Amino acid sequence: MSSEDGHVRFVGAIAGVGSGTRCSPPGTYKSAIDCLLKTVRNESIFALYKGATPPAVGWAAIDSVLLGSLHNYRLFLIRHGLTETTPDTDVQRLTLVGHGIAGLFAGWTSALLATPMEQLKVKLQLQLQKSAADRVYKGPVDCTRQIYRAHGVLGLWTGFTGSLAFRSNFFWMFGSFEALMRGFAKLDGTPYAVSVPTANFLSGGLASFLYWIMAIPADNIKNRMMAMPHTAMRPSFSNTARQIFAEGGYRGFFRGLGPTLLRAFPVNASALWVYEGLMRLLGAEKVR
Repeated sequence: MSSEDGHVRFVGAIAGVGSGTRCSPPGTYKSAIDCLLKTVRNESIFALYKGATPPAVGWAAIDSVLLGSLHNYRLFLIRHGLTETTPDTDVQRLTLVGHGIAGLFAGWTSALLATPMEQLKVKLQLQLQKSAADRVYKGPVDCTRQIYRAHGVLGLWTGFTGSLAFRSNFFWMFGSFEALMRGFAKLDGTPYAVSVPTANFLSGGLASFLYWIMAIPADNIKNRMMAMPHTAMRPSFSNTARQIFAEGGYRGFFRGLGPTLLRAFPVNASALWVYEGLMRLLGAEKVR
């Protein structure tokens, strides 16, 4: 298939379906282990899955929008000349900056769907009461209903500016992913050569480290914005950032980075291994 026409491609969205604690008040938990032990002790092991329904239902759709739009933005940028010649061939490919820009635009696009899903998840996870009867929200539907009554439909997008800032960092994710893929390709013909699927897996995992190091400050701001009670005024991005800095200085923006990095490699390596594999299986246009 050619990328010369302007038709929207759905192959990336289909492939995206297959891929698919930091907002508690300061002082609540000393560390990730302390959070785990207190949660299980106070609420049972099932509390570890609080707020799982919104992402379980919506994450496949969010990844589909993210990765589907990513593929279309890559093709759009190729059509508009953000290309370079592949070494030793006359084939044109998207530049590294182009891959980053496509990731940036895809992140912004997915924020439209991700913001309400993440808000429900955050609010449900922050309910520390052991008895369900004592909790403000009885579930995701009740949480949605209460937010709507307090702020209308737009209330579900509280934290949208934080989500945009956080998801802007897909620039680093997909730019570094492509750079790593090109690095692995240079190993072909050497004793260190790896298969394309293996390169996808390793590149996805390694790229996620840069992504999260760059993204965690905005993610903390976003989560704090979404954690505000639905009865309070909708918080601004700048005021929330100032509040985090006042409470913990610059270190406050990096709360939760350690546990996040621990899960980042397997989660993102697996997701991009599945996505890239499905893209090849479905015969998607090549962008590298």
